[in-house]
Amino acid sequence: MPIYKAPLEDVRFVLDEIVGLDKLSALPGYEDATPELVGQVLEEGAKLCEEVLFPLNQSGDGEGCHFENGEVRTPKGFKEAYSTYIEAGWQGLACDPAYGGQGLPKLVNIMLEEFICSANLSFGMYPGLSLGAYNALAMYGSDELKQRFLPKLVDGTWSGTMCLTEPHCGTDLGIIRTKAVPDGQGGYKITGTKIFISAGEHDLTENILHLVLARLPDAPAGTRGISLFLVPKFMPNADGTPGARNGVACGSIEHKMGIKASSTCVMNFEDATGWLVGEPHKGMRAMFVMMNAARLAVGIQGLGLAEVSYQNAVNYARERLQGRSLSGVKAPDKPADPIIVHPDVRKNLLTARAFTEGARALGALTAYHLDVAEKHADARTRRDADEFVQLMTPIVKALFTDIGFDSANIAVQVHGGHGFIWETGVEQYVRDARICQIYEGTNGIQALDLVGRKLPQDMGRLLRHFFHPVGRDIEAAMEKDELGEFVMPLAKAFAKLQQATALIAQKGLKDPEEAGAAASDYLRLFGLVALGWSWLTMVEKAQAKLAAGEGNAAFYEAKIKTARFYMTKLLPQTNSLFITIAAGAKPLMDLEEAAF
Repeated sequence: MPIYKAPLEDVRFVLDEIVGLDKLSALPGYEDATPELVGQVLEEGAKLCEEVLFPLNQSGDGEGCHFENGEVRTPKGFKEAYSTYIEAGWQGLACDPAYGGQGLPKLVNIMLEEFICSANLSFGMYPGLSLGAYNALAMYGSDELKQRFLPKLVDGTWSGTMCLTEPHCGTDLGIIRTKAVPDGQGGYKITGTKIFISAGEHDLTENILHLVLARLPDAPAGTRGISLFLVPKFMPNADGTPGARNGVACGSIEHKMGIKASSTCVMNFEDATGWLVGEPHKGMRAMFVMMNAARLAVGIQGLGLAEVSYQNAVNYARERLQGRSLSGVKAPDKPADPIIVHPDVRKNLLTARAFTEGARALGALTAYHLDVAEKHADARTRRDADEFVQLMTPIVKALFTDIGFDSANIAVQVHGGHGFIWETGVEQYVRDARICQIYEGTNGIQALDLVGRKLPQDMGRLLRHFFHPVGRDIEAAMEKDELGEFVMPLAKAFAKLQQATALIAQKGLKDPEEAGAAASDYLRLFGLVALGWSWLTMVEKAQAKLAAGEGNAAFYEAKIKTARFYMTKLLPQTNSLFITIAAGAKPLMDLEEAAF
């Protein structure tokens, strides 16, 4: 049976030492987010995930969702777990108190999301989609729509979705066909079909609010002609209760490789009543609020799956007896040594650990900038923080989900044949993790976003929010002898990133396919350097704690040793990535299409 314990000690280290909760509580509106309060919130969230959500993960995978007569029933225990979740106020943790939320920082909510994704990713899809709908409606909805619908999303009695994809189009939303026609009463009639709609239909909430992309009759072609509409499953009565059924129905649910307890629906809209969110033909701007938040959330899904995969791999490696250590018997009282003594097993475990802990630190830093972008008193600081988040969003989404999938595969490999069977639980993590690299824009799309939009934006201004602090931290670390073995590998990798950036900028101006060919390798190179930057910071903090004799010495020593593994065994991958980038587009584009 699989295991899971929320990594509270590591999360506290990241929040206290890498981000600094004192900086967070100094932001207007976050004065109550003290280390004590945040600690209590995360401890209670950990209990929920370990004791309520995690026990349903494997059973939910085995049972899946049920589709009968247009209705979806979630697996046994999910409805009760969801009631526990919303009754405790978790849905509104980071939502505006004006609508019933608790107003805590987004950073705290994202740390909780990691726990949820480790414990039960399928369950986490339902409240996660609702939070995305809340964000879009809070930013672009009219006051009437916000007052009418946001309190229901915040308390979790109603849920939300995002309806983008259609049978004939995925990422290319410019060719969607769903129509919206004014009904003469201030609303619109929505007609069309959407596919791959997560949480489109279920039995957890009394109503579901769909945010739907559609075209008005006078819409220009392409993405410039897309509008966003709010379409409820049930029309609200005057007292706020669900009323008559709207013209929206679930046609079927997908039979999927993973996240089987999360309903993935085909949604049919037929003269469904909806209301415009934002301005006509400006729906993509509003939808990107959901999409960008969702991309960060999907990155956290990868992190959560990496953590639980690592925990199960370590647990098995300690218990499984197989062979003897190459340096001599380690367990003379047993017929064989535990496999954790073998170098290749340790390499697998350390790879998952180093990537996971580095990603947690980088993810928390990105989430902190989300809070700064919203709450800081200074407009320039808000802008800079927002641009840092813009830059990091495709990296967090793509890199973290790659890490999640790789770590899940590592867990299977460490388990050997036992990892390939359902009962041990780790093969589920592989299946669940695979979708994270696809939805909310495939990781290849994230790479194109990075090189095609983020790098050239405002003459490279976004890059400076990463390059400048990394450069400063490397320069400062060079002055400290105790950081020498850690900073030198990072300095070399950072130089490769700078060279690759210049190379792509130069070639990409002449030939867009050069930028496209380099995109995925460049994102990986960028991500490895970003994790190295996080590890340098963690090493410096851990060394300071040890020197001061504070805290858990074994914890800080493990941090330093894991950092050493990352810098010497994983970060050097930047060298081969740079060589691949420099090879250009010709090896990719040379072969004629007919020859494939």
